[in-house]
Amino acid sequence: MTLQFINIEDLSVSKLIVRKYGAKHCADLVTSIRALGVLQPLLVRPTDEEGFEVIAGQRRLNACRIIAEDGETDPIPCLVMAEGDDVAAIEASLAENIERLPMDEVDQYRAFAKLVKEGRDPEDIAASFGITECMVSQRLALGQLHTPILTAYRKGDIHARDSRILTMASPKQQKAWWALVKDENAYVPTGQRLKDWLFGGAHIPVTNALFDVDGAGLAIVSDLFGDEAYFAEAEAFWVQQNAAIGQAVEDLRAEGWSDVIVMDQGAWFATWDHRSASLEDGGKVFITTSSQGEVTFHKGYITNAEAKRREKVVQGTTAVPKPELTKVAWNYVDLHRHAAVRADLLSNSSIALRLVAAHMLVGSDLWTVREEPQIAAKPEIAESVENSGAQKTFDVARDAAAKLLGFDSGDALDGYLTLSDIFERLQYASDQEVIQVITFFMAASLSAQSPLIDALAVTMGTDMAQHWTPEPLFFELVRDKQVLNAMVDEYAGKNAARENITATGKTQRAILNACLDGTRTPADPDWIPAYMAFPIGSYRVQMPEAADTIVSKDEVAA
Repeated sequence: MTLQFINIEDLSVSKLIVRKYGAKHCADLVTSIRALGVLQPLLVRPTDEEGFEVIAGQRRLNACRIIAEDGETDPIPCLVMAEGDDVAAIEASLAENIERLPMDEVDQYRAFAKLVKEGRDPEDIAASFGITECMVSQRLALGQLHTPILTAYRKGDIHARDSRILTMASPKQQKAWWALVKDENAYVPTGQRLKDWLFGGAHIPVTNALFDVDGAGLAIVSDLFGDEAYFAEAEAFWVQQNAAIGQAVEDLRAEGWSDVIVMDQGAWFATWDHRSASLEDGGKVFITTSSQGEVTFHKGYITNAEAKRREKVVQGTTAVPKPELTKVAWNYVDLHRHAAVRADLLSNSSIALRLVAAHMLVGSDLWTVREEPQIAAKPEIAESVENSGAQKTFDVARDAAAKLLGFDSGDALDGYLTLSDIFERLQYASDQEVIQVITFFMAASLSAQSPLIDALAVTMGTDMAQHWTPEPLFFELVRDKQVLNAMVDEYAGKNAARENITATGKTQRAILNACLDGTRTPADPDWIPAYMAFPIGSYRVQMPEAADTIVSKDEVAA
């Protein structure tokens, strides 16, 4: 870092700064700076435009601005950081504010959560800022709160004691409690009564049962209106529930999960202490249960500690496996799969509406809204996608949306009208027409690399064969000879694959292309490669003793 004296007009507050509340309370600093000047330099870094953004020292900057209103002020001493180091910037801002005016607890939670997302664990965060790991975990626990509850807590409408109790509750319980808060005529349990309401008592809702309630023959108690039903005997319920949980454990292990862990009753699953890991990568399933019988399955996780051990083993003894497809080939696969799902989304307005709600709540790298650019790695890929039936379906929808909004063509959807202009036009549209516009914009803003592609395709039943057929360009992009041989096995037949197992990639592509042009009869005329299936498939299984073993798509599924 270097020390520079920077004019106040060249300084702005960074979006990465963690303090959101309290920064304007700087009267004490105004008096000090008027008398002595800025004694401690601000921590800044260059921006993409001319100027610098303040990482630590927001209150000092605000004090200087107040002083500057009475006349000119001298350049401010600043320590200039390197460009682009977001994690270091967050850490610097957090350390600065923990040591000074106390931050709002929600600000601390969001800052800690962002560091966890960047790969830091609670132990590392606590050590960096000289605070206890317990304090870090308490702040991160706020992330378990239902969003309206978190907002009310920040405003001081909910006692801190109750918010901490609610972090141990399930999402369903939190929503039920919040409904009581919003009901002016309802009794809202707090303190010890809230604990009893969440975790005590013998009444277990029938809806929490994993087993066949009618077949179990257990005594049921219902309210006078029949809206809620409970098991009369908790012990009898748990006999049946535990048996159902045991069966679920066996089923999950049969599916191939490396381990299924049933946590102690009442224990809650801390997401920040775990990392996502797929079934194929040795992911585990953690099962949590509440005293009211609610069971939650957390699939595809390993602890941070285990993830670190695995990384050390991989770095020390195991070579990085060769990818099945090149980046360019994956680009081809991603764009065609995206085009197919986006085309099907156009006829699934109800799903699109729910996606809109999810995007509004969580956000997306595309959500402004702007259209997914579908950047192709090669001109040939762009031409292939542009000529696909899925893309043509989407272009028709674009023109329809443009026409509804009063534009001449779909190109004008990226036009110059304001929000008020668009709203004025939509007032004259029917509800169904508005839904069609929303559906189009949701499809247009769906990211091509989003993990939603597989989830949406499975939900909608997308059949890739309806949108895409094999073409020579795809085979040309596949460089792995073993993958090509596996495709020959499926498309041309097992005999062709065996006879050409040692043949060059060029020869195997020729066999696949022969199935396309009719000079060779394909074994499966409706064949599509595993990469185009939903969910996506593979032609290789990395085994510890035989990393290059080739298996077919059916064998992978089995």
